[in-house]
Amino acid sequence: MKQFMDENFLLKTKTAQILYHDYAKDQMIYDYHCHLIPEEIATNKRFGTITDAWLGGDHYKWRAMRANGIDEALITGKSADPFDKFLAWADTLEHSMGNPLYHWTHLELQRYFGITEPLNSRSAKAIYDEANRQFKENEALSVKGIMSQFKVYAVGTTDDPADDLAWHKNIAQQRDFPSKVIPSFRPDKALNIEKDDFGAYIARLSIAAEMAITSASDVASALIKRLEFFISMGCRASDHALSTSVAVFKSEAQVNAIFAKKMEGSVLTDEEIEAYKTFILTALARAYAKDGIAMQLHFAAIRDNNGKMFAALGPDTGYDASHDTNIAAKLSAFLNNLSLTGEVPKTILYTLNPKDYYSLATLMGCYQDGQKGKMQLGSAWWFADHKDGMEEQMKILGNVGLLSRFVGMLTDSRSFLSYPRHEYFRRIMCNIWGTWAEEGEIPYDLDLLGRFVADISFNNAKAYFEG
Repeated sequence: MKQFMDENFLLKTKTAQILYHDYAKDQMIYDYHCHLIPEEIATNKRFGTITDAWLGGDHYKWRAMRANGIDEALITGKSADPFDKFLAWADTLEHSMGNPLYHWTHLELQRYFGITEPLNSRSAKAIYDEANRQFKENEALSVKGIMSQFKVYAVGTTDDPADDLAWHKNIAQQRDFPSKVIPSFRPDKALNIEKDDFGAYIARLSIAAEMAITSASDVASALIKRLEFFISMGCRASDHALSTSVAVFKSEAQVNAIFAKKMEGSVLTDEEIEAYKTFILTALARAYAKDGIAMQLHFAAIRDNNGKMFAALGPDTGYDASHDTNIAAKLSAFLNNLSLTGEVPKTILYTLNPKDYYSLATLMGCYQDGQKGKMQLGSAWWFADHKDGMEEQMKILGNVGLLSRFVGMLTDSRSFLSYPRHEYFRRIMCNIWGTWAEEGEIPYDLDLLGRFVADISFNNAKAYFEG
């Protein structure tokens, strides 16, 4: 019987162990998509309790706690005792075996605090006290300390086009900061013309871009102007959340009329909404292609499903799910339209529904040109970033594309304690290569395989976003 989460955790063959320990383990981290708050990075945030660090905004944990019957006051409540919340999480974790949260939590205890004892309701008090002691006394558990000890080369935050990026500027001016903190361009609010607050957002964008916005053409111009500012601040990627792809192509005059109709207070048809989104996203994609910006498209999330809880807590609180929408036909039309003028940008395609992997992986192969791994099947995302999901995504990519050119893992996290997820991914990835080698499916060439796992761990992402 193997020891729980020992040094060879998830590494089932000797070759996998060699690949992980000798080639992957010590690679730097390029966390190219996350939701860390730039102000907390700039001010070198220190956590008062492990409850704050773990439960302050982690809707993965919140969902599990709700499934365990925990009262909402101990999940998102502001007045509950921090230890009571932690104890509720410890009891939930004890029932979470089979969920990646169980592995992630114990990796974080081991790597940040040196705690190897399993967390449960019995061990909760001792672990709570020890972690809090270390947060108080150990400078390595500040934000800068965490990024330094985990060899974080760069993080890509998620930023609105109207943001002034003041905290990014502050970080860039800190000579001793251990990592690059790179803004990513997230223009969802400018595309979501169906939303009630669209008009208010356009007013905000107008101020940020220092130009009047009276048409859809103006929206595109304002966004591209802000993109140029983001690029001057180091931006290397955009990010778009779409339930499905868009591909209703109408003339500029027609889309300007749709914009005017919305701003007058009229209700738009589904076709009009999609035509506007297609127009704006196409304009942005062409700008991304011109400036070498990677376009990240996140598909198949159905969001804010519980209306009562959305009203109480707002978005990103654990009430989203995997969508079953169809993607391929419209995505093909969208990318093909760009390809006619040679303006397909570097693109990473993510889906929250693994049923889409084959469609996305094969479709992206139709637009590979001029750059190694230009079109990417994004890492197993959100509800799919568990062991089975990561293996499925990588094996499908290996079957229909080039796994060796994969840009690898991202945390997609709001937590500074999430970096061991890169370790989790690297162990799973090394186990795939190691198993193939030991079963004679690929040559036993450690130099070659070692290069592949080092590339997927770090080098590919660095080349992709900085090339």
